Amino acid sequence: MSQLRNLVREELLQPVDPRVQAMATAIADRYGSASRAVLFYGSCLRQRELDGLMLDFYLIVSDYSAAYDRRWLALANRLVPPNVFPFEHNGLAAKYAVLSEADFHRLNGPETRNVSVWARFAQPSRLAWSSDAAAEGRAIAAVARAAPTLLIAALSSIPNELPPLDLWRAAFALTYSAELRAEKNARAGSVVDSDPRRYQRFTAPALAAARAEGRRRFASWRRRRVEGKALSVVRLAKASATFAGGVDYIAWKINRHAGTAIEIKPWQRRWPLLAAVSLAPRLLRSRAIR
Repeated sequence: MSQLRNLVREELLQPVDPRVQAMATAIADRYGSASRAVLFYGSCLRQRELDGLMLDFYLIVSDYSAAYDRRWLALANRLVPPNVFPFEHNGLAAKYAVLSEADFHRLNGPETRNVSVWARFAQPSRLAWSSDAAAEGRAIAAVARAAPTLLIAALSSIPNELPPLDLWRAAFALTYSAELRAEKNARAGSVVDSDPRRYQRFTAPALAAARAEGRRRFASWRRRRVEGKALSVVRLAKASATFAGGVDYIAWKINRHAGTAIEIKPWQRRWPLLAAVSLAPRLLRSRAIR
């Protein structure tokens, strides 16, 4: 694991655009002493584009009770992690997800069936802010669990002798199938193709760590898909209470990735949960989400 952890540390500590760092600091400041780390990830990192897009962050906090003034937000974050919130800073838009240090460690590991966190952090990310050296070390240790979790879960369902880049492509394709996604089928391959040398470097140490977990009993991908899509619906419903403008963001993302032209009506903004329920059948029939 030491070789993999060194690779993860090197990657996480690469510098980010000053505007990304400023936004990460502003997110952390909102939560005061509860903030432990802010990680930047996703398409804006891969494409090195910020303007006109929505940046993606994870805020890691010491615990939920310390992070929130309102108990219901702490309870929602604990029961159905993460909570997701919109954020704007210096002309840039973002959304950030909140996890405790304990949940971030757990959700990156093989004890977690749901793919949401470990599939994302098996991809490149940056530690854009941390409170101290201990928080930095915990974030690195948690992210170092993600790639082995992805590969050992995938190897239970795909040929084990695939070339390295094909292995990663197949693994990400499985994770995309286990969530409600607006992206096209080729998206899993484009994630790998955006930085093939990175995935080549990570293959051997991630596989070594994955095979050390080889005796663990892993859930079937059919079960992951059923549970993952159901959990996606629950998270969307919860987001209607925490994410101001969330229905507009969802429509924007689906239109961007699926080539649709969804327009949100005034009543749907007033009642975002009902809007999600009314839109879902049409989106599923048209395969705008899968």
